[in-house]
Amino acid sequence: MDYLLIALALLGVLILAGVGLVVPRLRRRPEPPLPRTEVDTRAEEDLAGPPVQAPESDLSTGILVEPPVVEAPAPTVEVPEPTAGRLVRLRSRLSRSQNVFGKGLLGLLSRDRLDEDVWEEIEDSLITADVGVDATREIVDRLRERTRVLGTQSATELRALLAAELVNALDPSLDRALRTAPKEGVPAVLLVVGVNGAGKTTTCGKIARVLVADGRSVLLGAADTFRAAAADQLETWAGRVGAETVRGPEGADPASVAFDAVRRGIDTGVDTVLVDTAGRLQNKIGLMDELGKVKRVVEKHGPIDETLLILDATTGQNGLAQARVFTEVVNVTGVVLTKLDGTAKGGIVIAVQRKLGIPVKLVGLGEGPDDLAPFDPAQFVDALLGTDAPGPTA
Repeated sequence: MDYLLIALALLGVLILAGVGLVVPRLRRRPEPPLPRTEVDTRAEEDLAGPPVQAPESDLSTGILVEPPVVEAPAPTVEVPEPTAGRLVRLRSRLSRSQNVFGKGLLGLLSRDRLDEDVWEEIEDSLITADVGVDATREIVDRLRERTRVLGTQSATELRALLAAELVNALDPSLDRALRTAPKEGVPAVLLVVGVNGAGKTTTCGKIARVLVADGRSVLLGAADTFRAAAADQLETWAGRVGAETVRGPEGADPASVAFDAVRRGIDTGVDTVLVDTAGRLQNKIGLMDELGKVKRVVEKHGPIDETLLILDATTGQNGLAQARVFTEVVNVTGVVLTKLDGTAKGGIVIAVQRKLGIPVKLVGLGEGPDDLAPFDPAQFVDALLGTDAPGPTA
């Protein structure tokens, strides 16, 4: 009996213990699921990024050796084409002028009978070609006299007569050389002036290429501070030939930028400083006065060696009015005629020189970087007529 009681007591204890364990678990709330973690299965090399070269160490000395530094390649510096013979190479660009001179005039002069009507046609052709009234009369009078004295000429001889008269009208005695050599440690200073739309800044960059092609070291001054694009454009032109550009913030005083450019040119020892000025409207008195200020400030370093006036050849006789006003403000020493390959007529070269007494020193015959050519009267007439032009006659 005692054993039975003891067994029943143990059984009761076990039952109570089991109930105590099960009931709390049934009352416990289920726990929220753990957050899911994504595992990046990419290759280890991809996760690490580009390899980083650690400093190497010399085992014998224990000194860290830094890896070599790879420098970015230097910008390519272009070598401009030689200036000698450029006008000859670009003669095909004068095709429109060749139609007036090489075909029109020569066709008239080659007629069997040169009567008054023919001479009037010759005169009209020259005036239409922008030669100018006074220059046209002189050319026609000399041609009439020489054909009368020499008698009826062959087509070849008449071409030679016309070529000689055109060369004389261009006055080959004028000095067309650019003064670009430094003097006593001071670089030559070239001031570039002109009106908006004449291609002034582009031509300034091409002049720099002409100077570099002739062996000069050049520095450019971006004194056209009214247009940020002008300074950027000039800097691009300079970079292509390895030249430095001095510029100021947009709206800065142009005279100050020009002064700093010349001073920088003196410090660096370049041969020539080329200063691009803002496009001037010749009928704006305030702007022309500012151009005079640029000239005076630059001359504190020394005299300006060249002042080049950029003229658009397609403006014809209207360009002469622009040129006259510029000559009253600055001492223009040379003219650069741009866009002579377009709708321009070659006679404008004669008109500019006759009216201003200033030599045409450079002519633009295309959009290419090396399409700016030193002007030579005989080569120019040769290109107009399509024949070897003779030298000037007395």
